[in-house]
Amino acid sequence: MKSYLKISLGAIFVVLVALYVNVSFSNINNIGFLILAAIFGAYMAMNIGANDVANNVGPAVGSGALSIGGAIIIAAIFESAGALIAGGDVVKTIKKGIIDPTMFSDPMIFVYAMSGALLSAALWLNLATWLKAPVSTTHSIVGGVMGGGIAAAGFAIVSWATMGKIAASWVISPLLGGLIAAGFLYLIKSKIIFSDNKLESAKKFVPILIAIMGWAFSTYIIVKGIKKLIKIEFPIALSIGLVIAIAIYFIVKPIINRQIKDLSEDRKDINKLFTMPLIFAAILLSFAHGANDVANAVGPLAAVFDALSSMQVSAKASIPIWVMLVGGIGISIGLALFGPRLIKTVGSEITELDHVRAFSIMMAASITVVIASQLGLPVSSTHIAVGAIFGVGFLREWIDSKGSSEKVLKLRAETDKHKSLKEELKLLKGTQEFETKYRLTQEIKEQKKLIKNLKDKIKENYVKRGMVKKIILAWVITVPVAATISATIFFIIRGVAS
Repeated sequence: MKSYLKISLGAIFVVLVALYVNVSFSNINNIGFLILAAIFGAYMAMNIGANDVANNVGPAVGSGALSIGGAIIIAAIFESAGALIAGGDVVKTIKKGIIDPTMFSDPMIFVYAMSGALLSAALWLNLATWLKAPVSTTHSIVGGVMGGGIAAAGFAIVSWATMGKIAASWVISPLLGGLIAAGFLYLIKSKIIFSDNKLESAKKFVPILIAIMGWAFSTYIIVKGIKKLIKIEFPIALSIGLVIAIAIYFIVKPIINRQIKDLSEDRKDINKLFTMPLIFAAILLSFAHGANDVANAVGPLAAVFDALSSMQVSAKASIPIWVMLVGGIGISIGLALFGPRLIKTVGSEITELDHVRAFSIMMAASITVVIASQLGLPVSSTHIAVGAIFGVGFLREWIDSKGSSEKVLKLRAETDKHKSLKEELKLLKGTQEFETKYRLTQEIKEQKKLIKNLKDKIKENYVKRGMVKKIILAWVITVPVAATISATIFFIIRGVAS
């Protein structure tokens, strides 16, 4: 689809949202600001679909378990379902207590700040998508709220302790995700892939692995995905998840046994055993993401609607169904129109994925969120998923560096040659063999360059270092960039309004 057509379809959605608000809420004072916030909210929702949703389905697409078209359909349906069914009807107007809403004496100043937060987060997500950098929607909106709040009431309005925890998640999230994903991949490789009898090992371990995934996802959905429908304490959720996992084990075991009869010892055939678990993982991650993050993303729009309706600033605001629809439909449209760009990045442009690696990443995504939520650690689902991809790639690199591939053997040979040249030069120390010393010095330099090039080629074969650097940089600057844009937009809106 041509770029101009995609932009036109997105613009039509934004215009329809604006027309709906204008017709439905004409009795509200300052209706123009509600229309403006609704436009920003619709734009924000589309950018969530274009960027953040890729993390839920990207690994399944990159591994070949799902086509891009299938992934878009699954994500659109279950992101929207999560938002509308389990997204809740009340949200804190100030996400995670970043700023103190009581410091807004004028509700219109609050409206300007939240409008700035929405547009700044959307603009940053749009830029990050164009740069092929998967970033956190939550961190984007956090930066927007912080920047708008500082512009409206000064630095004292910000809870810096809360911001410190959020900054800590830049390190915690990818590390946890990477370690857990690498751990599962190492387990699968050691117990199945490197086994002398892969099929017998798969028959034994794959049902257990799928049951563990079922346990993790069941607990994840109960604790995070439906917490706004019904509050269930973690020990009970963990117990319910365990019962579900046991049931999954006994359901899956005979299915795996039947599948294995038609498979060979080939790695590609082993991958086939993980196809359905990956599809279910994409469904469950999409539902949980819709239930959790859509309400947070459209929270500022709900806050603006509440402030304009009551002309006061509330710590909490109900989310009208139309706001959730803007979020759910907007995400689906953004995903369908612009999502493939980031889905490809997450699925194949950081490291090469197959079913086993993607399965390890999905496991890490669910388990890390559950662990972190119980430890009170602030984590980002985006950072977890991408960190898990990093972990899988670096583990592959480490394992293969111990092996005997053609590239690794050549690197070892060239390294040995480099050592021999250095030893030869060392033996000539104190002699008058100046020409020989010069020749050896030059050869050592050339050998060093050759070794570096070989190492770089091997590394790039596993994890694209340029992508890693770009993504990490994008993570680090998300909050300050969104905050700066938000403050600028706040001053523009306030200046125009006055």
